[in-house]
Amino acid sequence: MREVRKLAGQTLIYGLGTIIPRFLHYAVMTPFYTRVFIDTSDYGVITELYAWMVLLLVILTYGMETGFFRFSQKSEEAEKVYSTALISLLLTSVVFVIIVNVFIEPVSVFMKYPDNKDYIRMFAGIVAIDAFTAIPFARLRKEKKAGIFSLIKLINVFITIGLVIFLLKIAPEIWEKSSGWFRRIYNPEYKVGYVFVANLVSSSATLIMLVPFIVKIRYIFDTSLWYRIVTYSFPLLLAGLSGTINDAIDKVILRRMIGGEEGLAVVGQYGAGYKIGVLMALFIQMFRFAAEPFFFERAKYSDAKEMYASVMRYFVIIMLIVYLIINLYISGIQYIIAVNYREAIIVVPIISMAYLLYGIYVNHSIWYKLNNLTIYAVYITFIGAVITILINVLLIPVYGYLASAWAHVASYASMIIISFIFARKHYWVEYNVIRFIPYFFIAVGMVIFGKYFKYPGTISELLINTALIMIFIGYAQYKDKIITVFLSHKEK
Repeated sequence: MREVRKLAGQTLIYGLGTIIPRFLHYAVMTPFYTRVFIDTSDYGVITELYAWMVLLLVILTYGMETGFFRFSQKSEEAEKVYSTALISLLLTSVVFVIIVNVFIEPVSVFMKYPDNKDYIRMFAGIVAIDAFTAIPFARLRKEKKAGIFSLIKLINVFITIGLVIFLLKIAPEIWEKSSGWFRRIYNPEYKVGYVFVANLVSSSATLIMLVPFIVKIRYIFDTSLWYRIVTYSFPLLLAGLSGTINDAIDKVILRRMIGGEEGLAVVGQYGAGYKIGVLMALFIQMFRFAAEPFFFERAKYSDAKEMYASVMRYFVIIMLIVYLIINLYISGIQYIIAVNYREAIIVVPIISMAYLLYGIYVNHSIWYKLNNLTIYAVYITFIGAVITILINVLLIPVYGYLASAWAHVASYASMIIISFIFARKHYWVEYNVIRFIPYFFIAVGMVIFGKYFKYPGTISELLINTALIMIFIGYAQYKDKIITVFLSHKEK
């Protein structure tokens, strides 16, 4: 169990650079946005364009992060792999920005922002910088420089938060009182555009902070090595794109099926509720950053499969505890979003469960990454993407954004099942999934109880729901020694 605790420790450190900055973003910016943008369609613009950003980041990184981890395991090759991947992403990112700016008219029309070409230009710059910096961040993860990784991520978020608050809250007050130069450079009507300005500045600052890890290398572009990395990573690009469709396409489809300003308004409302549910995804991302290099490193040991099974077991338990915290304390957490957005908190239990299922898939997907069978990622995520699109297209007219939320659950559940079917033939790990079923029944039952039980008051709700979480933790300790594993300092 020492290795499980080691992974948990790395996960907590990466949390400083992933979950804490993102939590700050949600805890500060989501309340801020939903109160500044009283018109939900304004927040719908942000929600939709950032959904596009997620899709494009997968395309522009084309699986290079995982390829870097896979091919840099040999120390003598590590520098060459890093240099080759870095140059590759630099070239594709620059080409992307040039193409978007040359064809700005058709691109903005396609994305349905013909009157906001400036949004699209800034959007392209943000995506390009974030794609390029993926490899320097991957190197920090590989070299276990979690402190530097986390510091840069934190600074990025603080810059974004500071600029957004200044540009949307403080600057309008200065503009009102000003009669000089500030009135010429600031436009209080620009609003949504300033969100992208702030993001572009913070992404540029991140790039500058990563310069020492970019310039202090011997630049080598090995064509043969690049071909091997791309051959390995290309299926991950297709899988990542399909996976991202599962994650982001619902906002794009939702807007287009409802149409016009109403479509943006519904996307804005759904996006606000989704933000609360997606808190679960922050923990998954934190875990993934630590787990991916850990899994590759651990593969050479004879007990690797047993270790993967142990990690999965404790991952599921911990994530179900997070699921309970999010959903049993929802009456307080709902204040993250403004009152005119709170109708959408109905999606929170659905979205948070969907991301828990996604975390299980991420855990299990190590089988094809270790065995150079990444083409299976394409099959799995493609099926998940088809399910997502079909449910959204067929059921949004009937159930609205509830259909989008349930599409996530159906998609990720199907991906888990298909992954287990393929893994049985190629790299079977005995996860003993039957053992997880009581945990899911108990957690979901507690959330349903919390939703429909009529509490006498706020204090009683807090006490009862806290007791439920303690009961769940007690059950986990009884069945799997969850507390003992993470508090013990002795090798089990």
